Amino acid sequence: MNNPVVLVAAALVLAGGTFALRLAGPLLRDRVSFPPRVERLMESAAVVLLAALVATTTLTEGHGLAGVARVAGVAVAGVLAWRRVPFLVIVLAAAGVTAGLRLLGVP
Repeated sequence: MNNPVVLVAAALVLAGGTFALRLAGPLLRDRVSFPPRVERLMESAAVVLLAALVATTTLTEGHGLAGVARVAGVAVAGVLAWRRVPFLVIVLAAAGVTAGLRLLGVP
């Protein structure tokens, strides 16, 4: 499966499929309608999926727990994002807290 032609072809197929799916939204928006309740549920589902992704990547590493340092870093990032701090400051603060705790020996 290390054939470069196959890899390039697979990448092009994936790129085309991604483009088609992203284009389908604006093209079909006027043709497909959902009840207001379903639209609210779909908006909530996106938030729930994002929260689950953040929780999974924050709390686990491999097959075990990630440790306190990563959780503290994500918590700092969450508080700073809630306070509407610029994104670069959020990333640097979260990385700094995580690195500082790990430097102190906190897992």
